[in-house]
Amino acid sequence: MTAAVSKGATVLGAVGAAHTRVDGRDKVTGAARYAAEIPFAELAHGWLVLSTIARGRVRSLDTAPVLRMPGVLTVLHHGNAPRVDNDYMTLLGVPPDPTVALFQHDRVPYLGWPVAVVVAETSEQAREAAEALVVHYERQPHDVEFSGSRPDTYPLDTYEPAVVEKGDLAAQLAASAVLVDAEYTTPEEHPHPMEPHAATARWDGGRLDVVDSNQGTANVASELAKLFSLDASAVRVRSEHVGGGFGSKEHVRAHQVAAAMAAAVLRRPVRVVLTRRQMFSLVGYRSPTVQRVRLGADADGRLRVLEHRSLNLTSSMHDWVEPCTQGARVMYDADAHHTSHRVVRLDVPTPTWMRAPGEAPGSFALESALDELAEKCGLDPIELRVRNEPRVGPVSGLPFSPRRLLACLREGERRFGWADRDPRPCLRRDGRWLLGTGMAAASFPAMAVPATAAVTAEADGGFTVRVNAADIGTGARTALTLIAADALRASPGRVHVRLGDSDFGQAGPAGASMGTRSWGWAVTVAAGELRERLASGAVVPPEGITVRSDTAEAVRAIARTERHAFGAQFAEVAVDVGTGEVRVRRMLGVFAAGRIVNPLTARNQLVGGMTWAISMALHEEAVRDRATGGLVGADLAGYHFAAHADVPLIEVDWVDDPDPDDPVGIKGIGEIGIVGAVAAIANAVWHATGVRHRQLPIRPDRVLLAGATDA
Repeated sequence: MTAAVSKGATVLGAVGAAHTRVDGRDKVTGAARYAAEIPFAELAHGWLVLSTIARGRVRSLDTAPVLRMPGVLTVLHHGNAPRVDNDYMTLLGVPPDPTVALFQHDRVPYLGWPVAVVVAETSEQAREAAEALVVHYERQPHDVEFSGSRPDTYPLDTYEPAVVEKGDLAAQLAASAVLVDAEYTTPEEHPHPMEPHAATARWDGGRLDVVDSNQGTANVASELAKLFSLDASAVRVRSEHVGGGFGSKEHVRAHQVAAAMAAAVLRRPVRVVLTRRQMFSLVGYRSPTVQRVRLGADADGRLRVLEHRSLNLTSSMHDWVEPCTQGARVMYDADAHHTSHRVVRLDVPTPTWMRAPGEAPGSFALESALDELAEKCGLDPIELRVRNEPRVGPVSGLPFSPRRLLACLREGERRFGWADRDPRPCLRRDGRWLLGTGMAAASFPAMAVPATAAVTAEADGGFTVRVNAADIGTGARTALTLIAADALRASPGRVHVRLGDSDFGQAGPAGASMGTRSWGWAVTVAAGELRERLASGAVVPPEGITVRSDTAEAVRAIARTERHAFGAQFAEVAVDVGTGEVRVRRMLGVFAAGRIVNPLTARNQLVGGMTWAISMALHEEAVRDRATGGLVGADLAGYHFAAHADVPLIEVDWVDDPDPDDPVGIKGIGEIGIVGAVAAIANAVWHATGVRHRQLPIRPDRVLLAGATDA
């Protein structure tokens, strides 16, 4: 079902119709080149050297033997690297992670901290020399142990307050007829996009030019300019094709800074590409969490208490919050509504955004607890959620714009065949397999940030759109082509979209499900004005006619509402009681996520999120070795995720849900697919086995142990 047309939208049929990717042929034939593939004359190659201790200082580096190795050009470290300034605020209004101030001191705050970069004529020479570099350390005791019982935790505000409280918690708990009080834990998880992080830097007449793989060139260019004390116009960052990001490519990382430093010293282009092992310590990850959920309800399931408290780790250098309880602040109302975020500092790398930050692990805890409450109340899990549907934001008091969660629940209930489900656990069998079904609800904020765009009417009758967007594999280039085509009253074939260049102007990154909404808004405004000029009889000269837009004022004028995408997730699992193996047999997700620009790529995004949820529920788990401070099995052989055999039939649909405050009606779909799906799987495992799993992932050994304990 495609979304209805929102107020002010211009429709010719491009938006809302399925279109194959406009860059699809280039990608499958190799014509689309990624950051590490673009040739440069006199290109040198850098290889990062990472610390082998988890805390301490670098006493010395034996660089002389390395500098005599074939092809080696330089070794940069804290004793000779260019100075940078990291006393600034990022475009998101927060200080940068101190990791970006590369080679500025001798301190080592975690295992895998960059202590040097070796630059050579070839990548092979650089790697061999980097592995030969001997670094002497002063080792200090480290602490990487994360648990919910630590006494050194503290609340941390981010974009929202750390602690939000409404109502008398103690009184409402005492008045509740039914209680759920449970602790849920999620492990450290890593994003690992298909394309590793890579950057090539060169200095051209005092201007820093970087070809990079990132989720937003404006962010990266701004940070590099501030780091190297340059005027903003003296930095250009290009990122035309990106093979995934999942949050890890939103900001400057060590490889971009190392490449820029080495290029400045050598006066030639330098490329630094991270290995998979290096990515485990250098590009961020999702923090492990310990979450406590307390629910109190009347006998009929109406919530009196919703308490959701979350703890995550951060590094010793930089504060980071995994905002697990922000979903609880909008999903369900209660007389006493208490949520909080706390952190603890450890000798580990700083976590970062990872697909559906906060909501993905937070929804596992909240939606699992709701399922437990439904069982205790003797209610259907869908009916429990219906009874606690809020009219306005539970803590903000703001109206929803709009909220179609109930439509998702009812459509999913019908499509999945939920009415035929016997709610009692351990009843269905298929040979050696126990079968169960589960569901959960989902939400993710719908946001927009200011953006600029330029649309040119060319003399040949075509149109060129320039917008500093990032297509990280989501199909953004195609979506913007369709949006521009409808705004111009032209066919998509006449529209050429150029993106991924900081010279195109300010625009937000591909993150937080706000990319297409933000960029599409700017493109719609510029294209609409250009269409009006052409309709008035303007003659297109050889250089074309260009119209530029800036949505800053319009975005600031958006009415304050609770603006979210919503969804209902359903899963059926089979559990082998002899081996502990869990297999997901089918999944269904129904979403209210604004107007769907391109159903083909939108479906891919939503299915991708639900597939990731299978990984999160059953496989993904990074484990830290307390002795070394590093990860066990820091590679894609040791870090498990879903393979093709793990992924069943996944169905996706959506209900009409245009946002009336967006010119195209968009909300965003990048994150909502993973939210709630993990809880749906966990709830299905309970329905199959009668045992609750509150610790992710639901590994075979945990299934067997829980079964033995229950028996």
